[in-house]
Amino acid sequence: MKLSTLLERMDYTLLQGTLETDITSLVYDSRKATSGSLFVCISGTVRDAHDFIPQVIAAGALALVVEREISAPKEITVIRVENARLALACLSAAWFGYPAEKLKTIGITGTKGKTTTTYMVKAILERSGFHPGLIGTIETIIGDEAIPSANTTPESYLVQEYFSRMIEAGCDSVVMEVSSQGLMLHRVSGFTFDYGIFTNLEPDHIGEHEHKDFEDYMHCKGLLFKQCRLGIVNLDNEHVEGVLAGHTCEIETFGYAIPETSAVPAFGAENVSKSDLPLQPDLRAENVCLLTKPGILGVSYHVSGLCDFDVEVDVPGSFSVYNSLTAIAICRHFGVPVPAIQSALKDVRVKGRIEILPVAPHFTVMIDYAHNAMSLESLLTTLREYKPKRLVCLFGCGGNRDKARRYEMGEASSRLADLTVVTSDNPRNEEPMAIIEDILIGVRRADGAYVTIPDRKEAIRYCFDHSREGDVIVLAGKGHEDYQEIQGAKHHMDERELVADVIKEGAYSWKK
Repeated sequence: MKLSTLLERMDYTLLQGTLETDITSLVYDSRKATSGSLFVCISGTVRDAHDFIPQVIAAGALALVVEREISAPKEITVIRVENARLALACLSAAWFGYPAEKLKTIGITGTKGKTTTTYMVKAILERSGFHPGLIGTIETIIGDEAIPSANTTPESYLVQEYFSRMIEAGCDSVVMEVSSQGLMLHRVSGFTFDYGIFTNLEPDHIGEHEHKDFEDYMHCKGLLFKQCRLGIVNLDNEHVEGVLAGHTCEIETFGYAIPETSAVPAFGAENVSKSDLPLQPDLRAENVCLLTKPGILGVSYHVSGLCDFDVEVDVPGSFSVYNSLTAIAICRHFGVPVPAIQSALKDVRVKGRIEILPVAPHFTVMIDYAHNAMSLESLLTTLREYKPKRLVCLFGCGGNRDKARRYEMGEASSRLADLTVVTSDNPRNEEPMAIIEDILIGVRRADGAYVTIPDRKEAIRYCFDHSREGDVIVLAGKGHEDYQEIQGAKHHMDERELVADVIKEGAYSWKK
């Protein structure tokens, strides 16, 4: 492909060479440079790709995209840009023939709910005859192929490659999780989303290698609404105004119904203040009820406003209302029939996200990815609403991580669960018992009962052997992960398999 074709939709300055160079590959990893490559120099947090220019030229690269003055042989074409990550996104879109323009693109951002909502959307669209692809925290799904994910939002080149492969596989749409890091690092630049969705915002991902403060985190989330045609946002979240600041898209809202409200004002593509937002969501949930069935916890509600029908979701909590309402708000734009929405939402299951396992009718067992105090407290508080006989929480904390998380999770579980079972979870280069002792500092800050069982399988066995009728047992922290990381190596460990082994190896008792 001609370099001039790759550059046709972006701003740049030609420092030397010719734009008529034939490019054979687009790379941003110096180790992948070959004869005819265009190399994009990205300045990372650890290494600066500009330092590897001699190596990529030696490997045969013919053109460079740089952010600063560099020295290169005169036969090498050098393009200067303001932001190499943005340039990579635009170049990648061109390299793959702008595949996003051939798909209906859905981007979902927010602190929580992204993963579950993407699977709900995919299930509804598939049940209605569409062929969606998916990109997210757990995996990328292209037709019948599932690719494990390394990041919630992949690098821009990979995003465009996945889009291209989805088209080849017959996909007509894609639903993807869009992280704040992904937006900040231009991983989803180079195209415009058809639909941008905001689920919620809470303090998270703030630190040295993520966002400097909450305002930066919120700003990055809001970038999606300068890059989509229609924004669909949770009106109930207190930070919706900040997320929408400076948006350039049309807006629709969803949330819980507010009784006896005034008329809803018009709402379009302009900057907003809280007083401009509609008082009543465009799509709303009303008559919300908790559902309890043998081995199952869920919710039901009625959708009103832009739609009018009943919904049942066999996943507990108000976040299940929000996640399913978000999916409905998206899928109604695809003209899907109501029965398809209802059946898909009732049946949808997401690996490691309040994933209920069919263990016994006498008590409920679920796996969830809650791996920090905020998510664990939210989960346990939600489950408390179902008034279980006992709430049992099994979890551990990862090694080589902030000890404060261990104290906080221990305190949250001890305060909200009737029994805390502290076990091992990705000890990495630390001793499992040292991590457990840190967790117990937090556990002892509250007055909940607890036991410590380092072996995770034996900890699960203990929960089942000491179960009582009406218990809700939460296996927290691992979620979709299928490994334990110990001393630099990942060892296979799927919690679902552990549960199956415990059941197979011996009957467990339960008490009324």
